[in-house]
Amino acid sequence: MDKDSQTVVDQLGRAVAESGLSQSAFAAALGTSASRFSTYRSGKTKPTAQFFLRARRISRALHMAHEHRIMTAPATARAIRDANDDEWAWRMLLQGRDHLRLLLRRNDGSEAAWEAAPGTTGHAGFDVLLAVLTAHEFEAAGQEPPEWTAVEPLPEPWIPEHPFLDRAEVIEQTSDYLARANVFVPARDLVTA
Repeated sequence: MDKDSQTVVDQLGRAVAESGLSQSAFAAALGTSASRFSTYRSGKTKPTAQFFLRARRISRALHMAHEHRIMTAPATARAIRDANDDEWAWRMLLQGRDHLRLLLRRNDGSEAAWEAAPGTTGHAGFDVLLAVLTAHEFEAAGQEPPEWTAVEPLPEPWIPEHPFLDRAEVIEQTSDYLARANVFVPARDLVTA
């Protein structure tokens, strides 16, 4: 293997380690398959320069987020999946969204941690909601949303149980960007201090 190819292989190995994710999770976060990423790591296939630079940028951002205890999309999805009840899942969703807002306000490249595609939350409604909220925050900050946020609307409306609003009130109080995804959550329920 020539020196440049070996450098790419070595740098991709460092990117995996720096990301704090397994190789397959890092591959998924980059939007590629574990087997395809493995061919890059072995040197059998050469990644594009764009893919290589993206891997380095996202791994650094994931590393910094982890060091500063900032939630990322993969960490938020994992926290929702591991939640013991719906209330905790909602808290994790909103905490992750608030961490994204913080990173977007910094505008120093650390928001790249949210370009990493998350695994599933274990619930189709939360998967779509996480994607739609993330896209909304990037757009509000004047930035292009990550590719993984381009999701299809749910096939059936998801209207989570509400403690004091009936279904019609929930639908009426849902923002348009959520309703287009067939997710119905009152706007005020997404407000945090």
